[in-house]
Amino acid sequence: MNKLWLFLLTGIMTMMSAPLMAQCSLCTKTAQQLGEGPAKGLNNGILMLALTPLAIIGFLAFRWWRSNREA
Repeated sequence: MNKLWLFLLTGIMTMMSAPLMAQCSLCTKTAQQLGEGPAKGLNNGILMLALTPLAIIGFLAFRWWRSNREA
């Protein structure tokens, strides 16, 4: 269990330490035309939309790991 917490803590710290840019080339070009404030909002929106599927996949992976560990 300690390894799981260490892995989660490392992942969270890695994600918080670097500025994330989650824009494709088309979104980047659009964001450059909007200005700096709306571009940051667009980037944050893209990251929020990506968070939901990743959280679902992580939850399913955790459940699968837990069920296989008990078996």
